[in-house]
Amino acid sequence: MNKIQFNINKITRENVQGLKPYSSARDEYVSDGSEMIFLDANENPFENGVNRYPDPQQRSLKAILAEQKGVSTSNMLLGNGSDEVLDLLFRAFCEPKIDSIITLPPTYGMYKVLANINNIDEKEVLLTKNFEPNVSEILQAVDETTKIIFLCSPNNPTGNSFSEDSIIKILESFQGLVVIDEAYIDFSSKDSWINKISMYPNLIITQTLSKAYGMAGIRLGLCYASEEIIGVLNKIKPPYNVNELTQQRALERLENVSLVKKEVASILMERERMITFLKEVNFVKEVYETDANFVLIKVDDANTRYDQLLENGIVIRNRTTQPLCENTLRLTVGTKEENKKLVEILKQL
Repeated sequence: MNKIQFNINKITRENVQGLKPYSSARDEYVSDGSEMIFLDANENPFENGVNRYPDPQQRSLKAILAEQKGVSTSNMLLGNGSDEVLDLLFRAFCEPKIDSIITLPPTYGMYKVLANINNIDEKEVLLTKNFEPNVSEILQAVDETTKIIFLCSPNNPTGNSFSEDSIIKILESFQGLVVIDEAYIDFSSKDSWINKISMYPNLIITQTLSKAYGMAGIRLGLCYASEEIIGVLNKIKPPYNVNELTQQRALERLENVSLVKKEVASILMERERMITFLKEVNFVKEVYETDANFVLIKVDDANTRYDQLLENGIVIRNRTTQPLCENTLRLTVGTKEENKKLVEILKQL
């Protein structure tokens, strides 16, 4: 169990504590299924599927997510992509020019971007050579200004999941918020940390429909946390942050989760085939373990290999400028045909 005494009021920005969320027309009235005439929101009355404002609380979406994830709807916040969810965390809990966060490079670049946008100091504690959190250095970097520690697991760009012991030590030793970014959790054999929310009141989980669910274009991010944390975020989220088209397409996809699982299984099978081949390529020095839908490899000259692939019509990610990632390339697992083309070109290089 959590050893710390977590008090959300101590880390919530003072101006946010006193806020009352904007009450939209659709917040004030929730349909009971009756035939109603809506003259409350100054909408165009001619029906076309999107002439009405969307449900500001995305109730239908949350209901199906609650069933699939085993979490109460009161423990959820949905956003316009995970980036909006992450930005809300900065705006709710980090005082500009005063507070700080901790990130663990190499990691997802938006943590730094959002810290800069919100004028929050970012402290970087590099992962170990095995791409694991350096727990002792992380805790040493914590001071009275530190509000959030960001853990990306499975990590981008390395692909590995962090050890459970490391995450628990951080959760139980830090009195601020611990955000575990699980964008790639559906490709991992490890369990999500969602079922640990009740044990750790300072734990926040972010997920997305952009990866395994194949819906990057609709921009839907998911946040799971205690009711208290979700309550704070609801104070500052825009009233209609998830549009009607996004909600409709997400519902269709979530109602066909068996197809998602089939696609994930195909990606995982292709991932293993790709890893097997990459280990035989003479200029590939190392293929790192991965729990995601991508593979990080170390090569002889990342810049040269990146340019060669680009010239042959294949776009990958060159990560050689990232800490601990010298001469590395990140390859997303594509379709069987796309991966076959990649293999053919690598053989020619």
